[in-house]
Amino acid sequence: MLSELFVAFYIGCAGFVAAGVIGSFYQLLTDQPPRFNIAVESFLGTIAALGLCLIAGPFIIMRNAIRGRRIEGRPIGWLVASSTIAGMWSLVSGLFVTHFALSLVATF
Repeated sequence: MLSELFVAFYIGCAGFVAAGVIGSFYQLLTDQPPRFNIAVESFLGTIAALGLCLIAGPFIIMRNAIRGRRIEGRPIGWLVASSTIAGMWSLVSGLFVTHFALSLVATF
């Protein structure tokens, strides 16, 4: 039981790290933080924006939640709910990233 929890925690951390790396890389390229409402004008841009939001979603949620708590003074429950959503999203995206990495390693 404890080993499954450790694996789930590890996969969730991997998902959040992937979200942070993708979000920070987007911010490095565009000089603006990633958001869920990205304006795109082409089909390829739409697909790229969707991929960005799917992978960097936990990073965006937590950045907005922490800023909302600090700047706007939102209640602590808002931060807890946002953390829970970001944690579950990180678990799912971490499972995707881990599976992708293991598949990539298996091809070599």
